Amino acid sequence: MASIVRMIAPKRVLATLPILLLAACATTRPPVRNAGDAVTLGLQEQRERALGDTDHWTLEGRLSVASDKDSGSGSLTWRQEGDHYDFTVRGPVTGRTFRLSGGPDGAELEGLEGGTRRGPDAETLMAETVGWQIPMAELKRWVLGLRADRGPADIAFGADRLPSRLVQDGWTVDYRQWDATKQPAMPSRVFAEKPPYKVRLSIDTWSLGR
Repeated sequence: MASIVRMIAPKRVLATLPILLLAACATTRPPVRNAGDAVTLGLQEQRERALGDTDHWTLEGRLSVASDKDSGSGSLTWRQEGDHYDFTVRGPVTGRTFRLSGGPDGAELEGLEGGTRRGPDAETLMAETVGWQIPMAELKRWVLGLRADRGPADIAFGADRLPSRLVQDGWTVDYRQWDATKQPAMPSRVFAEKPPYKVRLSIDTWSLGR
């Protein structure tokens, strides 16, 4: 499958998934990683305190996903409003739109042939519809460059003292670029992998707040 527009049947919607690529004002991620000294870890803790309550934001960019059987890509708009989220993915050729939205009361996946699918939550809906296990609660934190609240996490830093790699819940999240013009700096290129799944996210714009 060459692009998201070919994902019609429920089992071929992989490219619509949100998990986890290039900002104009981004810093290139250095190849060297380190566990971080006291100062670096302190800066990360400050970052997590500053952004920990940030749950109203919008990002726009591009998304590509792949497994050992499928792949696809499209433009992405992700709006987060507290516990409610709205992922809209558009195919690069036809503009066909897929939309995953929901919150504590359940989730919906629109744009499929045969109509909208619903589930008790995004994780269950994705697993039943496309066979993916998507850690939605963690992803909401990871995309901000933060450790998720659930379970232990290993974090490594680049020479700029920004997170370079985060390993948590079986996923490896690589932060390939950061937009250093933002205060605090925000991720602009994020690769997430949990074999056989790979997700690449290029964030063009961040809008924080309501």
